Amino acid sequence: MGSIDTPTITENGTTQSHTAAAAADGDQKPLASSNGAPAEMTLELEATKKRRASMLPLEVGTRVMCRWRDGKYHPVKVIERRKVHYGGPNDYEYYVHYTEFNRRLDEWVKLEQLDLDSVETVVDEKVEDKVTSLKMTRHQKRKIDETHVEGHEELDAASLREHEEFTKVKNIATIELGRYEIETWYFSPFPPEYNDSLKLYFCEFCLNFMKRKEQLQRHMRKCDLKHPPGDEIYRSGTLSMFEVDGKKNKVYGQNLCYLAKLFLDHKTLYYDVDLFLFYVLCECDDRGCHMVGYFSKEKHSEESYNLACILTLPPYQRKGYGKFLIAFSYELSKKEGKVGTPERPLSDLGLLSYRGYWTRVLLDILKKHKGNISIKELSDMTAIKAEDILTTLQSLELIQYRKGQHVICADPKVLDRHLKAAGRGGLEVDVSKLIWTPYKEQS
Repeated sequence: MGSIDTPTITENGTTQSHTAAAAADGDQKPLASSNGAPAEMTLELEATKKRRASMLPLEVGTRVMCRWRDGKYHPVKVIERRKVHYGGPNDYEYYVHYTEFNRRLDEWVKLEQLDLDSVETVVDEKVEDKVTSLKMTRHQKRKIDETHVEGHEELDAASLREHEEFTKVKNIATIELGRYEIETWYFSPFPPEYNDSLKLYFCEFCLNFMKRKEQLQRHMRKCDLKHPPGDEIYRSGTLSMFEVDGKKNKVYGQNLCYLAKLFLDHKTLYYDVDLFLFYVLCECDDRGCHMVGYFSKEKHSEESYNLACILTLPPYQRKGYGKFLIAFSYELSKKEGKVGTPERPLSDLGLLSYRGYWTRVLLDILKKHKGNISIKELSDMTAIKAEDILTTLQSLELIQYRKGQHVICADPKVLDRHLKAAGRGGLEVDVSKLIWTPYKEQS
């Protein structure tokens, strides 16, 4: 229905509608639509709706602003799309990469989370990269390149693109492990029969994984393990470390690799786990030994690697376990009478943990040591490779090159400042509780 104009009285006593009076005053208002909105506004809204509809479905590669879990909008790139069941022809969900953040935060989002007014035209990425690089300074370009290959330094550009294409969409969204439900970070190449599973259920002791909760419950009634298979080589309080031989416990080793790949972007999945030893750290209680994290190492490394992979599970992060695992790997190196270094590339979080560990260990020695000390002596004391010591001290600006040799400059005030910046150390490894024979001697 149209609205009825309220009559008003004019000076000569005749009645006149508001509309007519306004026209008489020369102040004609725009015509209203049937819903009361001005016609121009209605036309504008219709045009906006048509423009948005013409964009849908969004193409892979589209850049747009997306509402994240913090309630704010962040720039994203559409990586993949999938149709919504029982939806219309343009009803899709979109898998997006937040360009400001690490790939671990990539996720599926609904259309209403996207600000369609911010859509950027899809362009050829090679052309876009070329144009962008022309506008960048050399320093800016180097920083961007470092960000793009973070954790993938060993890959050339073609291999990196292939890796990102193959692993671009997380196949498993969450896992249940013990008393925790954990959101995953990255793709993991589980067997094809698990392709349709968004959630997997892991036995926290043998690491077998299942599609349904009922399957896990049946499995738990039969599984007689209460700790990782292998030898307990360390126990201090509620913490235990188990050494698992990949050759003797092949299925456990492979399952551990599947699990770890969900949280490590750079990791190469090894199906041949025979060549590796796995050191699994656990918190123990009356129900059993619950995995906190692990590291692996090759049984025979020609490059002096004392660690191949390292992971602290998300529920146990920021508790000092990462540095504990690193320290433990060096204690094993000391027992072997060798210096060691982690296999490259390191993940972003792994690199942070190592830098923190190296910094704290070296600064503690320099602070207590009286007189001169060489990099070789530091390496012998810590089992840290000389190159890692050198790069750490250089990053702290504690080393100078004089008369053809490196000289350590250990001013006590500078050391204190760096120690404070390094933050707290991890949990201490009580070497007296370590009962272990190197693999070479076991053989």
